[in-house]
Amino acid sequence: MAASAHRSPSAVAVSTASPGTPAVAVSGAPSASPEALDGSRPGGPTEVQELAAYVHSATFEQIGDEALEQLRIRILDTLGVAIAALDAEPIRAVRELLEDLGGAPRATLIGGGRTSPDRAAFYNSALSRYLDFMDSYLAAGETNHPSDNLGAVLAAAESVDASGQELLTALAVAYQIHTRLSDVAPVRAKGFDHTTQGAYAAAAAAAKAMRLPAEQIAHAIAIAGTANNALRVTRTGSLSHWKGLAYPQVAKEGTFAALLAGRGITGPEEVFEGNKGFKDSIAGDFTIDWSSEGLDAVRRTIIKKHNAEIHSQSALDAAQDIRAQDGFAIEAVRSIRLRTFDVAHSIIGGGEEGDKRTVRTKEEADHSLPWMLAVVLLDGELTPAQYHHERIVADDVQDLMRAVEIVSDDASSARFPDLMPADLEVTLADGTVFRSAQDSYEGFHTDPLSWEGARAKFDLLTTPFATEELREEIAGIVRDLEHHSVRELTGALARAGTSRATPAER
Repeated sequence: MAASAHRSPSAVAVSTASPGTPAVAVSGAPSASPEALDGSRPGGPTEVQELAAYVHSATFEQIGDEALEQLRIRILDTLGVAIAALDAEPIRAVRELLEDLGGAPRATLIGGGRTSPDRAAFYNSALSRYLDFMDSYLAAGETNHPSDNLGAVLAAAESVDASGQELLTALAVAYQIHTRLSDVAPVRAKGFDHTTQGAYAAAAAAAKAMRLPAEQIAHAIAIAGTANNALRVTRTGSLSHWKGLAYPQVAKEGTFAALLAGRGITGPEEVFEGNKGFKDSIAGDFTIDWSSEGLDAVRRTIIKKHNAEIHSQSALDAAQDIRAQDGFAIEAVRSIRLRTFDVAHSIIGGGEEGDKRTVRTKEEADHSLPWMLAVVLLDGELTPAQYHHERIVADDVQDLMRAVEIVSDDASSARFPDLMPADLEVTLADGTVFRSAQDSYEGFHTDPLSWEGARAKFDLLTTPFATEELREEIAGIVRDLEHHSVRELTGALARAGTSRATPAER
């Protein structure tokens, strides 16, 4: 991937924070060895030290205009999804637990309250993840959700009173690390969850936001990467609440790893290349020249149009298209057949990750392509409203789901991940066939979501939880975030849920 700005390879050394911004490291913490201090060791710096040098050297000025605009859009989108989840039952349970546990009030919870940065990272990430309506990145062998890192970056940045520029830079770093590791080191086929690569991204971004020196950034990444290799069973078979909480756990642990590193705690310096390290044990060999990486990976990520697992998006567009065609009659449907790419079939279509026709909960519904196709053909849309329990288990959608057949198609698979091909045929009882073929959608990288589109989605999701005045305030801060402090943003987010729209405003 071409770099957007030249970076000189450099060994990792203890560095000072930017002028006027104190580092988090505490005096009296364990001191590093002389070799670690000057980066000299047999064979040169380790791979995690090279990654840390990249993270430490990243600056706001290196983010291109288009990437900056897309970062703002991702932040608004992620915050909207988070606010919309404030009433979710698992979120309420997590909130009650945090209130029982307490914590030093150094970071704000969306919806109000303060706690320690690691616990705030967990809670805010849980909010942004619960609806499964966030952004995604498609690599050939892995899919992830880089916006999952916002909770860690937001908490870490607020804890040191960081600027909006610092938050944006740290988030750009998270996107770059998360996507590039997924490109070259996929782990899904080996039984590990996509949150595995995220452990490196969350820790790096939190450490960057906390203004740690490069040496401590390396230790934070090493600690989090070594300790958070999650199992893919999270997303196979019958799905549990953990599907939506697995990345919040990584956000929490990445933030805590940065806090530990800031106190001088060290991690395995050969976490990538060492004996029984990430390459040896899980990923296999790969190479990334971090010195040539830019900060523009956000441009290759995509945003969901439908409140559904990412690989379903083009298929659900096809379902909407068929539903709108002249002569279509939902009550006369006899069969529904979807030909699509192998990843969609494997993860949500009833392939290798388990049958998707037993749907009883929100977690199972948003990862069941048969259920999602059925509900869109019936309702014409898939929003948080369709995930009310009564709609999930309703007879009409449960019955129609049984008529869905999903098959993996080699030609479609060859076009993924550049496109997301979906060829849908619906046959009525009299033999009439309706067909729609789609391979992208609004929000895909071929048709990026605009600020206006992001704002429309934000308002749709947050109106039940925020007045028009508060929505304008949050969106206004995000639109011009580089000229605001992080605490201005979190102060506005704290009022969500407590400042609800009136029925007339909804």
